[in-house]
Amino acid sequence: MINELLAFMGLMALGQFSPGPDMVLLTRTALAGGARNGVLMAAGIATGLMVHSSIAAMGVAVFLTGEGGLALALRLLAGCYLLFLAWQIMPKGQGNEVRQTEALEVPRPYWRGLLCNLLNPKAALFLAAMMAPFTAVSDSPQWPWILAAIIVVQGGVLWSLWAVLLQRPGIRGMYQRSAKWIDRLFALALLVLGVSLFFLS
Repeated sequence: MINELLAFMGLMALGQFSPGPDMVLLTRTALAGGARNGVLMAAGIATGLMVHSSIAAMGVAVFLTGEGGLALALRLLAGCYLLFLAWQIMPKGQGNEVRQTEALEVPRPYWRGLLCNLLNPKAALFLAAMMAPFTAVSDSPQWPWILAAIIVVQGGVLWSLWAVLLQRPGIRGMYQRSAKWIDRLFALALLVLGVSLFFLS
């Protein structure tokens, strides 16, 4: 069972660091706002994961991420929120360089992370798919909840470590020198992710 747990943790780590709204927003927040804002956002994302992993553990992910009205409304809301975030971080005007001595203010990083994760219409379905092969390891009713707990704790820890890693002087210096262009790339990534939600089948 230990080998299965390690394999599950490894797969989840790959999934958690794959490109997506959470990763894009967290990376930009940690670069622009510093470690504290990044860790707060990681905590918000992990709280959202708590909800999604619970849905997956209860086996109702397919219902909530299907083709019904609830799924459509959630998808459209998520798309609008990502477009809003893209607009907010897009540099405006001419004086957009990041201050060299202090981090930028990031409004409500915990709640931004939580909403970004909660509004992802595919998160619960993805987690259910990842958990499914490992649920056969044990017939204990607690087993799916153990997997769900691993998802939440591992996600919060790894994303917090990522936010701290991004504070290394070389990485921060690169961001500060090119903040305007890097923020445009982050905004474009969120824009593409948001628009794609309007065209999902």
